[in-house]
Amino acid sequence: MRWEKGAVSMQSFDYAALRARTWNSEILSYVAKIHEYKGKQELFLRQKPMELNRLIEIAKIQSTESSNRIEGIVTTHPRLKQLMDDKTTPRNRDEEEILGYRNVLSLIHENYAYIFVTPNYILQLHRELMKYTSLSYGGRFKTVPNEIDLVLPTGERKLLFQPLEPYETPEAVERICSSFRQARDLEQIDVLLLIPCFLLDFLCIHPFNDGNGRMSRLLTLLLLYQSGYFVGQYISIEKAIADTKDNYYAALAEADRGWREGKNDPEPFITYMLAIILSCYKEFEYRLHIAEQSGTRSTSYDIVKTCIAQKIGTFSKQEILAECPSIGRSSVEAALRKLVAEGELDKIGAGRKTRYARRNG
Repeated sequence: MRWEKGAVSMQSFDYAALRARTWNSEILSYVAKIHEYKGKQELFLRQKPMELNRLIEIAKIQSTESSNRIEGIVTTHPRLKQLMDDKTTPRNRDEEEILGYRNVLSLIHENYAYIFVTPNYILQLHRELMKYTSLSYGGRFKTVPNEIDLVLPTGERKLLFQPLEPYETPEAVERICSSFRQARDLEQIDVLLLIPCFLLDFLCIHPFNDGNGRMSRLLTLLLLYQSGYFVGQYISIEKAIADTKDNYYAALAEADRGWREGKNDPEPFITYMLAIILSCYKEFEYRLHIAEQSGTRSTSYDIVKTCIAQKIGTFSKQEILAECPSIGRSSVEAALRKLVAEGELDKIGAGRKTRYARRNG
């Protein structure tokens, strides 16, 4: 978002200025299509409540895994599942941060209506994110400059972006929160345009010593839920971002160019985020369509066969499990074995790396 130097050398964020902008046809098309899906959302949510609960659990696991993976924070799938189910304790720093993300994600899912867009609440969410680590800066704004670098193959670091200084940060966060709330409450600017602009400024401020990317994705869910867009509860927005990580960073780099001088254009980041949200709504509709195919006379085999008929390229058992929430792991495994035996599928690899592909189209 564009800013101007204030009397005390602080940026003055004004999201109301978005009213004067004209938007390109791609952005307008995304907004219209997401509105259309939001209109159908209530119908979606009345369908197959058991399957929807299963989608929530799958999305929580994928969101926690994907958002941390973007930052290089990883663990094995069995350990991740145990952490998500509260059946183990963290063994290392990565697992401590994964557990923190899981807890903040659950907090937002269950209490989004009571978490307000203020610096105090953002600090509290960050404290919870870092709760299980030994780090002392959880719940505090950054105390040292945190420039964003690219490490070249030679080991040399190239400066990509210089966020605000620590002394500028508290007031800047206060201003983006205040301006966002005012613009949202006036309802003169579509919230689908406001949210990416807020997130872009949050990332450019880079208010924490660590955890800025993960916090931005948690805030994405919070702001969407508060505005009535609940797709992230059922389809992982974080996974959609992780799967297009290069595009995410490219859009961010293009949109933050000139940010310090107030000359940046948020359109690339808005376009990217709207495309992600729309893709998640499409995936949500697709998965409910698969669930609809599982009528009283449909077997697990029928459901899996319907699902794989839409697949292009190779896919894993986990993908089928995620897309067929009405049936369990053993049923999916049995169906895949049968489809391989019948010559419908090729089995590629073995063990956890096993993948499948349709044979003869």
